[in-house]
Amino acid sequence: MNSARISELLKTRPKTNLYWGMYSAGAINGADPDLGIAVAKKLAKRAVDRNRIKRMIRDLVWAAQSTGLKKDVVVKLKKPIGQHTRGRLRKKERDLLRSQVAELI
Repeated sequence: MNSARISELLKTRPKTNLYWGMYSAGAINGADPDLGIAVAKKLAKRAVDRNRIKRMIRDLVWAAQSTGLKKDVVVKLKKPIGQHTRGRLRKKERDLLRSQVAELI
């Protein structure tokens, strides 16, 4: 996804919940839908956790796009993770993040 398309999507009104903001719009001219993911270093300190979150989002969105979601999507983390676990992402919080992303899709 190019930066102009990401900027265009970020100007739209997002669907949000506690942790996530999801910006979406129809794919351009019947092209394959694209995905953009933003997980700021300030919100998820450890690279391992950022990569794990991105991988989880990729799996969920690609599955939705293959079954019927024909939109370009940008998913953005809004709230810091690991506040009660010294900055580390644990299974309980990971499951919460997964359920919230699935709810937005």
